[in-house]
Amino acid sequence: MSDFEFEEDESVLATAETFSLIVEAEQAGQRLDVFLAAALPETTRAMAQRLLDLPRDSEEGVWVNQKREKSSLKTKKGDLIEVLRPCAKPIEVNPEDIPLDIIFEDSQMLVINKPRGMVVHPAPGAERGTLVNAVLYHAKDLSGIGGALRPGIVHRLDKDTSGLIMVAKTDAAHHSLQGQIQSRAAERRYLALVWGVPKYEHAKVDAPIGRSPNDRKKMAVITESRHASRTAQTELFVRETFNGAFTLMEAKLHTGRTHQIRVHASYIRHPVVGDPLYGGVRTVTAIPFTNPQRVRIDEAIAAMEGQALHAFSLAFDHPTSGERLHFTAPLPPVFQRLMDTLHEITTG
Repeated sequence: MSDFEFEEDESVLATAETFSLIVEAEQAGQRLDVFLAAALPETTRAMAQRLLDLPRDSEEGVWVNQKREKSSLKTKKGDLIEVLRPCAKPIEVNPEDIPLDIIFEDSQMLVINKPRGMVVHPAPGAERGTLVNAVLYHAKDLSGIGGALRPGIVHRLDKDTSGLIMVAKTDAAHHSLQGQIQSRAAERRYLALVWGVPKYEHAKVDAPIGRSPNDRKKMAVITESRHASRTAQTELFVRETFNGAFTLMEAKLHTGRTHQIRVHASYIRHPVVGDPLYGGVRTVTAIPFTNPQRVRIDEAIAAMEGQALHAFSLAFDHPTSGERLHFTAPLPPVFQRLMDTLHEITTG
């Protein structure tokens, strides 16, 4: 897969079925593909082989004791076999009359300010109400490069990450915008409220990301070569601090891995406030706030119902004219309420 396919998107992790299997004594000695065909529901040996043939850096596949193995491997008692496979359930994508906050539109593309809580494209458990459903209703002809489930989708955002996203109407525009993301000609910047205050004003986190070996539903910084990972780089700037308890960070993506900003923020021990996967769900400590102030802040964080992360800035060259375009989107109301609360309390 190429870089643009790894843009942050929680729904990507929801499009696969996860299995964790322990080889019993009576199953020991079987070929791995034979074991999988018998152990997984509705799975033939050929289907098991296709899973085993997936590239080592694929998001999906089979791991034996946290390593990729060949189909000819003979299983041993106690082996831990983890499987992540695409859901077979077909999804029908229909246009839906859902309001869109369109920042820019012409014959080639759209720039949309995605609301928090909206999934970008259909997936099992989120077949309707997605950005794709809404865009299909608004624009009848979209680029087909993303396939039936992701027409026109050049990059993605998590369900609970708000902000700017590009959608291509033509294949030529799609190729151009994807190329700009891969070459870093397109610039994507986010605002993130994180816990604590970093020791720097500006830093670049260069730490590879892959699927967590401890929890296949999460991503993680991978430091061991035996686990699959891909280069991930995030540039961070301190914008504002609040009583040593919170920092508003600006994050510039240099790559686009799944959950990249959230994983890197957690890795440097300043998780994004409200992030349910990567350590951002906490309550405010007694110091340096009074009890009434803590209650106000906790309520504002709870109202976010997810991570305080917003894609506020997007810059790229127009696919046909070459003109440099730059768009910004204000914080969504719940995020702005949290910021207003912190400003009122800390500037009093």
